[in-house]
Amino acid sequence: MKVFSFWAVAVAVCLCRIWVVDGFFEMNEEEIFYAEANASYYTESKSYNPNNALLVGLTLIKSAATKGAVCLDGTLPGYHWHRGYGSGANSWLIQLEGGGWCNSVRACVYRKTTRRGSSNYMEKQLAFTGILSNKAVENPDFFNWNRVKLRYCDGASFMGDSEHKAAQLQFRGQRIWSAAIEDLMSKGMRYANQALLSGCSAGGLASILHCDEFRNFFPRKTRVKCLSDAGLFLDAVDISGGRTLRNLYGGVVGLQGVQNNLPRICINHLDPTSCFFPQNVIGNVKTPLFILNAAYDSWQVIILSCKCKNAWIFYCWWTPP
Repeated sequence: MKVFSFWAVAVAVCLCRIWVVDGFFEMNEEEIFYAEANASYYTESKSYNPNNALLVGLTLIKSAATKGAVCLDGTLPGYHWHRGYGSGANSWLIQLEGGGWCNSVRACVYRKTTRRGSSNYMEKQLAFTGILSNKAVENPDFFNWNRVKLRYCDGASFMGDSEHKAAQLQFRGQRIWSAAIEDLMSKGMRYANQALLSGCSAGGLASILHCDEFRNFFPRKTRVKCLSDAGLFLDAVDISGGRTLRNLYGGVVGLQGVQNNLPRICINHLDPTSCFFPQNVIGNVKTPLFILNAAYDSWQVIILSCKCKNAWIFYCWWTPP
C-alpha cells in the first residue's frame, strides 16, 4: 500500500486578525473568541444533543450581586450542577468553562454581547458530556459525582478584578470564582470527601492559577486535585519573531487588573504577564496537578504561526494511513 505525504498550506484570512497598535500587535479578540469558543458550541448548545446526553439547567448565583461578582455586562454569573448520588454523593467535580480572553476595551465590549460576557446570552441548558457525563460507560470515574460547569463570562480566566466605567465593563472574574465556590460550599460541597477542579483551554489555565486556592477551601482531610485540559499556553516566539500570545496576555492582565490575583511567589520575581503563563506557575503549585495537553494543540499552532498582519499561515505535515 502506498503512503502519500504532502505539505498542506492553510491560509485563514479573517480567522484571527492582528492589528498594529502603537507599534505592537493587538489581537482582535472578536475572531479569537470565535476561533476557540465556537469549537465547543455544538457540545454545549441545547439545539444539538449528542447521544441523548443529560441536559442540565443554568443556575444563576443570586448572592453574587452583593459581592460585585458579575459578568462583563453586570449580569449575574451562573453554573450548571448535576447532583451526585450513591458512592459519588460526597465527591465533587468543578469544570471551569473556557472561551478565550478579551484584551482591549473594544474586544470586551463586543464580548459582553455574547454568552462569554453576559448570562443573558447563556444557554439555559447544557449537554453534560465527556468528564461531565452521567453515563458510567463513558465516564466511569465521575459519572455519579456532583458535577458542576462554571460558566465563563469575564474574559480573563476568572482572574481579573477591576472595571472600566466609561465602557460599562465589569472585570470581576476573581469575584465570580469566589462567589461560585462559596455558593457551592453552602450547597454541600463543604462536606466533600474528594474534589477535583478541572477546566479546558482558558478554563484549563484558570484551573492551574486557582488550584491551591481551591485546595484551601476544604479541610485537610478532603482529597483535592486539579486537572488542566489544553490550558498550558506557552510564552514562545512565533515564526515572525514576535511574541503574539505575550502581547495578548499583557493586554488581558493590564486591562482587567489580573496582577493583584496572581500567585505572590511568582509576582515577587517576575512581571505580571509572565505570571499569567502556566510555565512560570506550575512549579510552585502544591496541590496535585494533572496536565493534559496535545503536542499539536491546534489553537497554539495557529497562535505561534502568526506570519502577517491580516492572515494566519500555518503548515501541516499529513501522512495518511
